[in-house]
Amino acid sequence: MEQNKNSDALFQRRRDVVANGVGVFNTATVADAKGAVITDVDGKEWIDFAGGIGVVNAGHCPESVVTAVCEQARKYLHTSFNVVTYEPYIELCEKLVEILPHGDRTKAMLVSTGAEAVENAIKIARQATGRQAVLCYTAAYHGRTMMAMTLTSKIGYKIGCGPFAPEVYRLPFPNFYRYSSGRTEEEFVQAELKRLWESSHNLIDPNNVAAIILEPIQGEGGFNPIPQAYLEGLREYCDHYGIILIFDEVQSGFCRTGHWASWQHYQVTPDISTYAKSMGSGLPIAAVVGRAEVMDAAGPGTIGGTYIGSPVCCAAALATIRLMEEQNLNAQGNRIGQIVRDRFVNIQKTFPQIGDVRGVGAMIGVEFVTEGDPTKPDGDLCTAIVRGCAENGLIVISAGSFKNVIRILSPLVITDDQLNRGLDILESEIVKAINQQ
Repeated sequence: MEQNKNSDALFQRRRDVVANGVGVFNTATVADAKGAVITDVDGKEWIDFAGGIGVVNAGHCPESVVTAVCEQARKYLHTSFNVVTYEPYIELCEKLVEILPHGDRTKAMLVSTGAEAVENAIKIARQATGRQAVLCYTAAYHGRTMMAMTLTSKIGYKIGCGPFAPEVYRLPFPNFYRYSSGRTEEEFVQAELKRLWESSHNLIDPNNVAAIILEPIQGEGGFNPIPQAYLEGLREYCDHYGIILIFDEVQSGFCRTGHWASWQHYQVTPDISTYAKSMGSGLPIAAVVGRAEVMDAAGPGTIGGTYIGSPVCCAAALATIRLMEEQNLNAQGNRIGQIVRDRFVNIQKTFPQIGDVRGVGAMIGVEFVTEGDPTKPDGDLCTAIVRGCAENGLIVISAGSFKNVIRILSPLVITDDQLNRGLDILESEIVKAINQQ
């Protein structure tokens, strides 16, 4: 259509030169983005509920971040921190250990991506313990590099990519909604912790396990929050066997859950944690943060790389954190999350197809099922809703092993008017798609 002329042309150019394996989660384009609004190449405005897959918690192009990036770019773009030490790297690490303390003394290292942070966290854990094995969970997502892809659960992300990294073992994630089978949460957690301890006999000798890695709130897996008691029991298990506990906070970090990290909500401290996405407002910056004695176990030169904390990206991250503090985006995350949750819990009363509304802070997922059955995911319904929203100026994306969960990742600087207009569109498309089934 004429109104989409420029967008259609851009997508045709994409098809001509970009590898097909690069995903297309939404057909929107962008010419400009500010706050929670994206303007496409045809001048159409979109309300953004995807946030670049959870990357712009502080909004698109916050002015203070853009200024910090420009000022740093005029000084120097790259020296490699391995070769020449620079202030922005040190200052950012100082800030990270302040807001994300891991026990009495904390240290940090910087890299470029979440997957790279995960890779380095595993290397640190192996050196700290002298062990090789790693335990992870079903529905997990930790990235697409070799170790990270091995840890990632979803088959669709790694078809034809093997062989995978050895000494990786997987346990079922304690997804209470899907697998409770009428049990109370206490009963369910007791059974899942029993399974964890029994894994010492039928899966892997815990004395060979270097680390257990998980997302306290799964991202790509469907915004599944881990039960509080399970996380506490997992911490006890790791302490008992001397296993490094790693929390992947790449999608859940930096105000998304109303805290700098979701583990602060649970008040269960990991030995190591990983961050990226909203830490830098869109510039590629990631971090591994952990107990100093664990972090220092890695030998010189065994972790890091050429781009271990670009000075420009460090400047962006520092400005982003300052903005988050000034605007109290942790509190805003909790407020937005309550508005979103209330809206969908109310709709859920009418439609059994909305099987679950869950999450922490502004990390809210809405799961769609058939006949109200948690074991019957309805990915087709979810896809229809996402498509309908795109036709009406709202960018949303799905999640979950069966692509049956809509995840809300709007920038936390979104105005109440923008948030409610987006929720109106989403609610309308949910009702429309359900009625058309």
